Amino acid sequence: MKTDIKTEIRTALLNNAALVSLLGGERVYQLAAPNATEFPRITFFEVDNRDFAFADDVPIMANVIVQVDIWSKGSTSAMAGEVDKTMKAQGWSRTSAADLFEEDTKVYHKALRYRRQFEED
Repeated sequence: MKTDIKTEIRTALLNNAALVSLLGGERVYQLAAPNATEFPRITFFEVDNRDFAFADDVPIMANVIVQVDIWSKGSTSAMAGEVDKTMKAQGWSRTSAADLFEEDTKVYHKALRYRRQFEED
């Protein structure tokens, strides 16, 4: 698979000016933010990446699932809408969304999962 999924996702999210404005800057990170007290922010990671569709016992597709997490001291709704719009424009399908509240830190957490299939090299 030639596509650098993580770079593609981060670039697409940062190219959404409305999202960057809602975040108060380019606060989109792979796995973890460098500053744990910075809100709002987005983190994302690859949940699963497995072979899919075979020809002559050789995988010809990859089925990839990623999770995009929004962390905020307030509502995540507007940011979630922008993330969803951006991910769908990149060919991802949302497979789940969950509203969570991290009791220990009093942070609202929106977890969004997406799936996309890629052709293998």
